[in-house]
Amino acid sequence: MKKSLKALPLLAVAGLAFSAVTPVLAQEGYIGVVSREDGSGTRGAFVEIVGVVDEDDNDMTTLDAVIQNSTNGVMQTVAGDVQSIGYISLGSLGDEVKGLAVDGVEVSSENVTNGSYPIARPFNVAWTKDAELSEVAVDFLDFVYSAQGQAIVEEEGYVQVTRSAGEEEATEESTEEAATEEAVELPSYEAAGLEGTIEVVGSTSVSPIMEKLAEAYSELNEGVTINITSNGSSAGMEAAMNGTAELGMASRDLSDDEKEALNYDAVAIDGIAVIVHPENPLSDISLDHVKQIFLGEVTEWEEVAQ
Repeated sequence: MKKSLKALPLLAVAGLAFSAVTPVLAQEGYIGVVSREDGSGTRGAFVEIVGVVDEDDNDMTTLDAVIQNSTNGVMQTVAGDVQSIGYISLGSLGDEVKGLAVDGVEVSSENVTNGSYPIARPFNVAWTKDAELSEVAVDFLDFVYSAQGQAIVEEEGYVQVTRSAGEEEATEESTEEAATEEAVELPSYEAAGLEGTIEVVGSTSVSPIMEKLAEAYSELNEGVTINITSNGSSAGMEAAMNGTAELGMASRDLSDDEKEALNYDAVAIDGIAVIVHPENPLSDISLDHVKQIFLGEVTEWEEVAQ
């Protein structure tokens, strides 16, 4: 027989009424801040864009932050702690963590492309000005900027770019304008049948897309081996400058000293996703609250506006 509310105990009825008007509770308690190590391009870009710096642009990330030296390290830490918040490359965002909207804008490649998502940066590749690139490295970059290469960039969740300079040197302005906001006909790549080895070193955030590009290129050029080492943006720029790697990867803009020594160009544009545990009911956060959290000024989830 179908039960009516009259048949239920008074407290149960009251509980139903209360739950009907009470919103889902917000996350409560301490905020576990998770950040990247010094020298990480993702950290450098994040603190600069969000404003986690002092008046001299020094990184002011809270000393209470748990430091991880890779994108996977950040994801695993946040996925294992419902109190945590961190940041990773948009292209690495998966189901194990939840990406938050920032100021009401969902973190997506579409919103990075149209400029509405506020936390975005270029994925740069760089090489020394002191020596010419090898023929095989030039050919690999031709593939990266081809229709086939940029299709891989898009498939992996990043924003396509156009080559910002006809020759090897790119300017800061052209790199910033590299995102293809409108449809652009990219050149088609044809394998040249070259042989050789390319050493690529640097950002752990850039490495996943570079590995996909290298795999696709090597399938078309069986005589070419591309070795990719993931050890951070600063290490990648140093390797490109001292010649231990032909190409360096950086998930940030280059410093003035690096720009003096290196040619560089963006191979993709990436958003930086602010992530929390999937069970955290928060879905949107203000950019100002992100800043305050990573500065250590906001330390409890109750302080974060819902």
